[in-house]
Amino acid sequence: MFADMFSQMSDKARVLWMGVPTLLVVVTLVAMFFLNHEPPTFNPVARATLHAQAHGHQVVTGYTTTTTLIETVEGMLDKRGGYLSNDIMPPWIFLDNVPNWEYGVLVQVRDLARTLRNDFSRSQTQSTEDPDLSQADPLFHYDSARWIPPDTEGRYVKGMEAVERYLVRLSSPTSPDAQFFARADNLTDWLAIVEKRLGSLSQRLSASVGQVRLNTDLSGETEARQSTDSPDVVVVKTPWTEIDDVFYEARGTAWALVHFLHAMEVDFEDVLRKKNATVSFRQIIRELEATQEPLRAPMVLNGSQFGMFANHSLIMANYISRANAAIIDLRKLLQEG
Repeated sequence: MFADMFSQMSDKARVLWMGVPTLLVVVTLVAMFFLNHEPPTFNPVARATLHAQAHGHQVVTGYTTTTTLIETVEGMLDKRGGYLSNDIMPPWIFLDNVPNWEYGVLVQVRDLARTLRNDFSRSQTQSTEDPDLSQADPLFHYDSARWIPPDTEGRYVKGMEAVERYLVRLSSPTSPDAQFFARADNLTDWLAIVEKRLGSLSQRLSASVGQVRLNTDLSGETEARQSTDSPDVVVVKTPWTEIDDVFYEARGTAWALVHFLHAMEVDFEDVLRKKNATVSFRQIIRELEATQEPLRAPMVLNGSQFGMFANHSLIMANYISRANAAIIDLRKLLQEG
């Protein structure tokens, strides 16, 4: 039937009909290029000040960190193209760089929200957890790729609203039940989580070229045991189809951490000064800021270590590893300094 209809068309109609698929492909490619966008960094201190002025809040200890958490989630959801991780229609389904960037941001949001709930807002292990933060934490852990109702974006918005309620009580002198304890041990606990996240990313980024590694899982303790035996030599290589995924996840992770660290430099100012750790803290930020330089290539290149072409994953791994090493030194300084 379609062949008969096509044969009855005029030459001009045939050309137009055959051009429809080409037009759709062009429109899809343009949309993909437009939506493949990472939002720029923002100034957490300035945002916190504006937020306080707009809502009539008093800026207290913890206000900048809490506001930055809200602003980071909002930036992830409201950037160009919106939230892409759970989109299943073209052209969004063809994009994977930004969804992996979103996942990197989301992991840091989840870690900070849980640390707020378990550490920053509590004076000791036997104290009662904050009711609003106990609601926000599981909301941010909702499936990032779920597209059927209830929608992912709605859950994350409800998480922001719960954190906002905590922020209102935190800034109110008549609500002493909402607190933010800027102590060295609390900061150290959060940095320990960040250290593990960056360590994993560094290994995955470095494995872009393939590595033969000695198994050091049980090093340092003669009585240590593990569930099943592992080979003494392990070959680790990130599949080539996942190289850009890991790269953009690392960029998203660093993007979120840059904002969180800038905010905590304000809220933990006295702690850092007392430990003489302010410069060390700023060095971590500087290393992570270097990961946000624009990628001046059409794709994530995966050249060999000393080959003719760049290996963007190894460059990213360098900055992530340096930041992670600085965090290890900072944690030691906060604990012993």
